[in-house]
Amino acid sequence: MNNKLKNKWVIAAICAGAIIFFAGIFVYYNLFAAQFQTEKKAYVYIDRDDTPDSISVKVERAGMPRSMKTFNWLMNHFSDAKNIHTGRYVIKPGDGNYLVFRRLTRGQQAPLNFSINDVRTVGQLAQKIGNQLMVDSAEVAIRLNDSTFCSKLGFKKQTIVCLFIPNTYELYWNISTADLFKKMKKEYNSFWTNERLSKAKSIGFTPSEVYTIASIVEEETNNNEEKSMVAGLYINRLHKGMKLQADPTVKFAVQDFTIKRVTGIHLRSDSPYNTYKFLGLPPGPIRIPSIKGVDAVLNYTRHNFIYMCAKEDFSGTHNFAATWEEHMVNAKKYQAELNKRKIF
Repeated sequence: MNNKLKNKWVIAAICAGAIIFFAGIFVYYNLFAAQFQTEKKAYVYIDRDDTPDSISVKVERAGMPRSMKTFNWLMNHFSDAKNIHTGRYVIKPGDGNYLVFRRLTRGQQAPLNFSINDVRTVGQLAQKIGNQLMVDSAEVAIRLNDSTFCSKLGFKKQTIVCLFIPNTYELYWNISTADLFKKMKKEYNSFWTNERLSKAKSIGFTPSEVYTIASIVEEETNNNEEKSMVAGLYINRLHKGMKLQADPTVKFAVQDFTIKRVTGIHLRSDSPYNTYKFLGLPPGPIRIPSIKGVDAVLNYTRHNFIYMCAKEDFSGTHNFAATWEEHMVNAKKYQAELNKRKIF
């Protein structure tokens, strides 16, 4: 082979190598190099009615990429784009186009922390769930109000909220309504350990009744140290066959949680939740209580108090009394302060 021919082959090889090299750089830069410039983790929520175009828009808004050309090309030319499922997907700072695309097409979802707290009604519960997950809040509400469905889970409509233990759970955003209730039932069973069940039985209440007492206690006080005292007072009343006469149940009965002072008009409510009129516990919880509230009932303080009144200093705690006479002294001090502050 003469030198001229050798030189041609060398030049061709160099050119081919250069082309491959720069093509590799081009592919790497566009597919694998850092493209997304978000300062912290961002999340894309893919819904049932999303299209390739709407997905691209969501990815661009969340991830702030330098360019969407390559990502859009992947979406339009790869058959995997048809396999993108609903869900919550993370975009991390420095992610490349192909990595995000692969995450979406392989359904590599990012779980979220799901929690339920500060809920008083079934409607609020359904709304809280709908606000955190892809499930339809209306569908959740229908199930919560379905006696047959509640019965299958071991509850009544009035007690179905007992299923929801106020913890933080790691769930996928697109969990189905059926799977959500299965998950909550599993967590409920885990919460009600043999120890808790034994304590409930020893004090004469079912788990749902414990939950109901705890819901009243939680509405009465935010002070964790006082919760076991309040629980003991209501349990004393129940054991003595006295009406609970708990103001929070009256607010629930009339569905007005803005009431600052319960009056005669409220006490006339015929709702079974009005514990001034009806003996015993209300049909179910008046809110979802905290775990501390439930445990305060299970480990309630043994004492002889059957009356309590909010302290006149508005500290959120209470004066307790064993006799009506002692209670009236406390009540007059509190009522005087209410009048002074023009709370009627």
